Amino acid sequence: MTDTPDLAIRPATEADLPAIVAMLADDPLGATRESPEDLTPYRAALRRLAGDPNQHLVVAVRADRVVGTLQLTIVPGLSRKGATRSLIEGVRVHADERGGGLGTRFIEWAVEKSRAEGCSLVQLTSDVTRTDAHRFYERLGFTASHVGFKLQL
Repeated sequence: MTDTPDLAIRPATEADLPAIVAMLADDPLGATRESPEDLTPYRAALRRLAGDPNQHLVVAVRADRVVGTLQLTIVPGLSRKGATRSLIEGVRVHADERGGGLGTRFIEWAVEKSRAEGCSLVQLTSDVTRTDAHRFYERLGFTASHVGFKLQL
């Protein structure tokens, strides 16, 4: 993985869940949809992810402390001449690590992993209210080329 003496990016484990869920809940959107006080559904989700070779839930660790997380999903498909693509989801950097380059390292890791998996396209979505994130992704070469839709079930 993308390791340096001060930072390691590695697969997430169950022991990482409290830190991961705390980061997912640490913003206005996440605060309304995450439940750090009950990790039961997150444990079940982690088991499902761990059993799927197309799922890569990773954490960034600095000084034995989880300081970031992201999920990379590999999606085989028929469109684009049978192209495989990847989807970056759930990117979070701990509040006291923001602005230090960790987000860039994470996205670079995801792009490198996507290439290694044979992907020809990397995509992600970002809530329309996250304008700082939009600028960040555009700075890294992503283009806002599509309109996304969701249906809550």
